[in-house]
Amino acid sequence: MKKSSYFKVTALSALCALVTTNSFAATTQFTSIQTDTFNTAGSVSNAWGDYDKDGDLDFLVSIKGGEVRLYRNDDGHFVSVGKEMGLPTKGDQIRGVSWGDYDNDGDLDILGGSNEMPIPSRTYVFRNDGAVFKEVAESIGLAIPGRISRQSNWIDYDNDGDSDLYAANRTGANRLLKNENGIFKPLSYASGVYDSRRTVGACWFDIDNDGDLDFFLANQSGDSDTVARNDIDKFVDIAPELGMDETQRLYAEGGVGCATGDYNNDGFIDLYVTTYGANLLYKNNGDGSFSEVGKAMGVVDPDHAVAAAWGDYNNDGYLDLIAVGYHKVNGQSEPYGKLYRNTGTKFEVDERYPELTAAGDHGVEWIDFDDDGDLDLSVTDGYGKVGGHFVFRNEMKPADRAKSLSVLVLDSEGNYTQQGAVVKFYDAKGKILGSRIVSTGGGYNAQSARPVYFSLPKLQPITVEVNFMGNEKLTVDVKDITTLANKPLLVHRPAK
Repeated sequence: MKKSSYFKVTALSALCALVTTNSFAATTQFTSIQTDTFNTAGSVSNAWGDYDKDGDLDFLVSIKGGEVRLYRNDDGHFVSVGKEMGLPTKGDQIRGVSWGDYDNDGDLDILGGSNEMPIPSRTYVFRNDGAVFKEVAESIGLAIPGRISRQSNWIDYDNDGDSDLYAANRTGANRLLKNENGIFKPLSYASGVYDSRRTVGACWFDIDNDGDLDFFLANQSGDSDTVARNDIDKFVDIAPELGMDETQRLYAEGGVGCATGDYNNDGFIDLYVTTYGANLLYKNNGDGSFSEVGKAMGVVDPDHAVAAAWGDYNNDGYLDLIAVGYHKVNGQSEPYGKLYRNTGTKFEVDERYPELTAAGDHGVEWIDFDDDGDLDLSVTDGYGKVGGHFVFRNEMKPADRAKSLSVLVLDSEGNYTQQGAVVKFYDAKGKILGSRIVSTGGGYNAQSARPVYFSLPKLQPITVEVNFMGNEKLTVDVKDITTLANKPLLVHRPAK
């Protein structure tokens, strides 16, 4: 039987019961599933979203040669359905995939950005019509000809209730396109978004805590990085004044990916940047400034990292980190990454799961695809000898899974348009336990549409506070976490 039920919250509410857990990190193991199914060379980007609205996350992968492969999640078993639903099996190489509901119709659409050189190609949008996906990019203004695609972010930069699109370009100017009733129009050059540095990664979050989304760009090929403050009518690069621009790079160096998460549970979103060089960890000081603490926290290697993802894989209440990339062995690229366990005061390399860090070189995402309360992992290997897109199921003990919960944040109509909202968790005395951000994109050129995940540090009732852009808040008291087992707490933004 498919799981399709959620707890829906539209106003202040209380859910009664007892939260049981312990304060120790869980011991777990990972199992690679359906290896023969996923063993496809040239897999580049991967993202997760519930396209069929049956209550579980489906798996989307871009593959060299032009295929966009979609796997339907049937109670934890994955069935390839992309071809029958109209997604391409060949053509322009799709470098990245992003889930979002651009037309506000309640189902998830797909954006795919191509990577054709030396003649740049275009961007594709596959509209979800229920039984099929229909390619509509040109008709809605999102073909973006001449773009060597990297990160594509569905975000609502102007807080008007719909999803706009930010399109990073590896060889030309980036663009921000405003959604006007389902038709996209690019902002002018005066807006400050036409950054011509060679961008790969783009992460949006409220950097200055003023209620709108700003963005960070990880720029490649020696280019300095960007921090763009959102002033609604324009964007201003403040990276130099924040000390986050990373100048004096060599051409072989540069930013590649970025990942947002509250690693120290203080309620402010921090930023990790993978680079060709030493990786960076920017601690959010809460006042609009950041401190680079990568070396002090022990997360600067590997030195050819491509992508990273935050996730509490051992359910101890702290966000851990995985960074994937590659190195050369006898001239052949091989996946090479690191898994960092967050102890609460620093990060330690966890070498117990080499199967995770040796499996992927580009895409990476922590998700709970089987809705059992622990985080599973997906990775892609685009350049290794074998290649593939692999899914590792977390085999945590049931007692350790019981202390986790997930929260799915939607707008007042039930649409997935609240990317960048921050979900904060408090104990009964009002002390913050941590926060999670609704994904605005990450991994490698990917954006999932999924719940946020949190694990409680000890046995206690909690309050969940959802901070929407525009400075709106909604709180939910959760006294019995067991009533949320195997389904997200569903939170709607209040209608205006």
